[in-house]
Amino acid sequence: LLCFLLCLNCFSQNEDLKTISWQENRPLTWADFEAKPANTSSAAALTASGITFGFSIDKEDGRAVDFDARIDCFFYPEKSWFKPKHANAYILRHEQLHFNITELHARKFRKRIKQLKVSSQIRNQLNRLYKDINQASYEMQKRYDEETNHSINKEKQKEWDSFITQELKRLSDFKST
Repeated sequence: LLCFLLCLNCFSQNEDLKTISWQENRPLTWADFEAKPANTSSAAALTASGITFGFSIDKEDGRAVDFDARIDCFFYPEKSWFKPKHANAYILRHEQLHFNITELHARKFRKRIKQLKVSSQIRNQLNRLYKDINQASYEMQKRYDEETNHSINKEKQKEWDSFITQELKRLSDFKST
């Protein structure tokens, strides 16, 4: 069975969308997947998740003197779906890992932002970093599905599960709150 991910950065522009924030002790359930399944797709499920980002820059005499940024990792229930006849714990775990990969990149983003220094280029740096993180997340999501063959390769699935779990622990100082 195929499983796909849809990483939807564009959703950050639409505040009317229902969201579920990534939480360490709150895994996804099939009830979270509210969209109608795509009958034309061979996928068993689709996870829509993304990173939203906002920032403010404090200025004095026209110079940037400080900045603050907010990064959130969301699951989008109304854009995520599953086919009930293929719903099982294994497929759900595959979908959870897609959401966890998004959270991993939110953590990487927070870490990189913490390393930035205030300058006249801070706005451009923040926007470039956001673009780079989203691209890296997209590429990892794609590689995850390719290497696991959308969850069919159980050995690779276990390897990815272990890898993502370790990476989340390594960056636990930057987890979503």
